[in-house]
Formats: sequence, C-alpha cells, structure tokens
Amino acid sequence: MLERVDANLDASVERLFDLLRIPSVSTDPAFKDHVARAAGWMADELAGLGFQASVRPTPGHPMVVAHHPGPGGDAPHVLYYGHYDVQPADPLELWDTGPFEPVLVDAERGKRIVARGAVDDKGQVMTWVEAFRAWRDTHGTLPCRVTVLLEGEEETGSPSLDPFIAANAGELKADVCVVCDTGMWDVDQPAITYSLRGMVYLEATIRGPSRDLHSGMYGGVVVNPLNLLARIIGDLHDDRGRVQIPHFYDDVIPVGANEKAQWEALGFDEAEYLGGVGLTVGGGERDFGALERQWARPTCDVNGILGGYVDPGAKTVIAREAMAKISCRLVPDQDPAAVAANLKRFITDRLPEGYTASFVDLGLAPAIRVPTDSAYLAAARQGLADVFGKEAYLIGTGGSIPAVGSIRRYLGIDSILLGFGLDDDRVHSPNEKFELVCFHNGIRSNAAVLARMAGIAKAKG
Repeated sequence: MLERVDANLDASVERLFDLLRIPSVSTDPAFKDHVARAAGWMADELAGLGFQASVRPTPGHPMVVAHHPGPGGDAPHVLYYGHYDVQPADPLELWDTGPFEPVLVDAERGKRIVARGAVDDKGQVMTWVEAFRAWRDTHGTLPCRVTVLLEGEEETGSPSLDPFIAANAGELKADVCVVCDTGMWDVDQPAITYSLRGMVYLEATIRGPSRDLHSGMYGGVVVNPLNLLARIIGDLHDDRGRVQIPHFYDDVIPVGANEKAQWEALGFDEAEYLGGVGLTVGGGERDFGALERQWARPTCDVNGILGGYVDPGAKTVIAREAMAKISCRLVPDQDPAAVAANLKRFITDRLPEGYTASFVDLGLAPAIRVPTDSAYLAAARQGLADVFGKEAYLIGTGGSIPAVGSIRRYLGIDSILLGFGLDDDRVHSPNEKFELVCFHNGIRSNAAVLARMAGIAKAKG
C-alpha cells in the first residue's frame, strides 16, 4: 500500500493543487462563493472514494460530512476533522508567486509546495484523503469505519462548529478523532501533539470625541483615543513579561519536574528558532524557558491596531475611536470566559470619564491535554514508526484548535493530533509552504496509522 502512495504522489500533488487554487478565505464575505466551492470540491472528492458525502448548511460557511463503512463489524470508528478555509493572503506584494496559484519550488529539503493553505490546513487534510485513496486502490475498502467532518470557519473562530456538533452528535460519534493540523519536531522526526493552548480573542474599540478633531485645535486639550489605547496596551505586561490582567494566573498550574525534564531532553535551540524569523532576542516571561513559555504558559498579544489616518500623506487628526484585536493563549484549567471578562474589565477600568469601550468576541476555546496512555495514541505512534523508523516525540504546541475541545465536550472522545508541518512553514504569512517530503510522509503515515488502528479491534478479539 505504501508503494501505491509513492507511485501516485504526482497525482496527489495535482489534486492538492486543484484545492489550493480555490480562494476559500472564510473571514472576507467577498470570498463566500469560493468557500462554498471548496466545500463542494471536498465532498465530491470523498464521494469518489466511496464515502456518502454531503455539504451541510450552517448560519455561516458549510460543513462537509462524509461516512465510509470500512470493513464493518467491530472495526474501530475513526472521526477525521479538518478545515478547508484559509487565512487572507494579505499583504499580496510580499508573495513571490500568486497565493492561489500553487507552485512547486526548489529548496534545501527538495521541492516545496507554496500557496495559501498549503500546510494550514488543505495540505494536511489531503494527507489523509490520499491515504484513504491508497487503501481503496490497494484493498478495495478502508480498514476502519471512517467519518469525516470538515468545517469552513476555523480561521474565523469556528462560530458554527459547536452548534453543529451538538445537533449531530449521534451521527458524528466515533471511537477517536484524528486531527492533522499540527507539526513535526523536524523534517525527519515525527511528533504527536498532546497539549494545545486555549484562546480568548476579542476586538476592543475605544471611543472618545463625537467626531475626528483637528490636532492643532484639540491636541493637549482632549485625551486622544489612540494614545489611550496605546497606553492600555502598554499596561498589559510588566517589565518581566508577566501579563497584568487581574487573576490571569490564578488557575495556572506549574509544569512538573518530570515533564520539564522531558522537554529539556528534546534539545530545542531557541537561538536557531528565533534566527529563523530574523531575531536574536526572545520575549515573554523571563523566568521560563522557551518551550515552557510556548507550550505551558499563558500569553496576551495584540494582533492588530486600527484608527486615525493611515493613508499616504499627512492628515493631522485626532481620531474619535481606536480599535485593537487582542488574543490570549491559555493553558489547562484557565477559564476562557473568566479571562475574557477580566480583560474587558482591565480596559474599561482605564478609561477616563466620557470615554467608552465596546467589544466583539471573536473566539473562546479551552486549552486541551490529550491522554498519552490510550491504545489509539499508541497505534498512531506505531504507524509513524513504521514510516519513519523511529519513535514519535510527544510534544506540546502554542497554538489552539477549538474543534478538539468541542469534540471532547459533545462527542466524549479524545483527538490524536497528528501533524506534518514545520516551524518555518510561514503559517498565516506570505509564501506559506508545505515541504513535499512532509506531504508525502504525511500520506504514508496516515495510511500506516489506519492499519495500526484497525489492529486495535483485532487485538481485543
């Protein structure tokens, strides 16, 4: 079967390219039809592999749900989750090629696929779709019962996901979920992620004067909303990098000595990691190592600021309002709703009389820790070892995947976070890429993991 994967790699890349050409940008209403087209493309592809596949409407972008009976009987039932939407491509001028014109380019690791969505998450979704194809072509069916859930709003906070899963929990119920939206340790070292940080994401708008003002007439007389916003943002951290939101650390549990020792044994090179993005000095809480800051400490960051005159030339204006998008990455036991409420209070408590703040909630998700002693995680590690010839590392990640928490909450199952991205894949940035060798090994790994998971039932029998 792995030979089938190898022989069909060129065709697998072409199918991925077809999907990457669809600009399924979920956050921009101008791309709504393209998002729907990507959903239809995925449903058609799965139907061609023997799935009963359908596109399901939601108040936002559609879901794709597909079912394959596999061999039937007591075969394990695996749910595969992914997303077909992508981030905006801006700034376009920083792309070497068109963001929705996928190309294979030469690089130090061989060929790489460059396009928006190459690794997040279209390329990774297609690793398991192509693994299904290899099983179908080789054996005529899949070794497990398989359900697929694909959403089109992951990049906008998944607003339709919880209601959809809750309403369709009976149909989506499975033994375990596989998610391919994380990364490897490096190009030759596979990894399974067992911890994800949670997320609070909101938009805060501060309003002051009733209209924009001439800075010569009102400068020094009124509080400038942009200056005020900047001062509040500056108050978010102390000089040692600790977040100053009240009660922010109340529920943060320190990492145990054994876990910290395991992370230190991984040999993470912070200088190399920072050098990859052109930096030499790190940030965050000074009293913790880099992996602990990234995997096990909460953060607060400003993701965007808007206000006043930002077009070419001069306009000396004091803007009536200023906006910032602010996100907090959370660790287990932190309550996203409580953190969001305290962040809002942190802002409103710093407003002078006559100034107001309004908020738009853009996402809440709890942090997740996946049990490391399950039979399904062991099967995934065995499948990766079949392909790479070495045991997979168990690692954390600083990112958030809200669906993992939703799947646990509504379906009562854990997720195996099996990813093939690399730290330098430029996720959410211009020239996003996916190494061809990672795409190839991702297909092979998913095919091997399916075989190992099928063996769980056989072992019980």
